[in-house]
Amino acid sequence: MGKVLHGRATTTEAVRRAIQDSQASLRVLARRYGINPKTVAKWRKRKSAQDRPTGPRTPRSMVLSLEEEAAIVAFRRHTLLSLDECGAIFAH
Repeated sequence: MGKVLHGRATTTEAVRRAIQDSQASLRVLARRYGINPKTVAKWRKRKSAQDRPTGPRTPRSMVLSLEEEAAIVAFRRHTLLSLDECGAIFAH
């Protein structure tokens, strides 16, 4: 069988292909593979058995620039706050 691409995937590529190739009803296939009939309908409708990518379309770096890091260090030195406290302030 194919590999599961992400943690919430309920089917593999091989199961998806089997769903697309099968003439059985949605209910029968859902019981056979232990999935929701809506999932079977979704994979029947799609042209490909490959899962669509998850996550943002344009990934952003989670690394701070030197200027951003310097601003944070200066802010923390001025306020004497911990990282957790700074995070709580800027999360709101």
